[in-house]
Amino acid sequence: MGKAFASIKRGLEQAIRHRKGGRVAGLKLHVPPAVDVKAVRERTGLTQEQFAATFAIGLGALRHWERGDRRPRGAALVLLNVIASEPEAVLRAVRRP
Repeated sequence: MGKAFASIKRGLEQAIRHRKGGRVAGLKLHVPPAVDVKAVRERTGLTQEQFAATFAIGLGALRHWERGDRRPRGAALVLLNVIASEPEAVLRAVRRP
């Protein structure tokens, strides 16, 4: 078995183990805390339409998150945590010309 194949195989095995909730040596994954999306949006003073447009979030996704049908994940969850923490700073940053 070649080195490249062995490396790919090891990576796939680690990915499968990680997906199943197992530990993978050297992998440290930070999962931001869940947020109350509606409360975050309301704190900005924006409507659903304005919030979605300002932060490039699909309006349908935002509505699902606010209803609790779905939960934000990945970069969207990180962004919502930053907005929850510093809404005025984030709004200033995205509104710069």
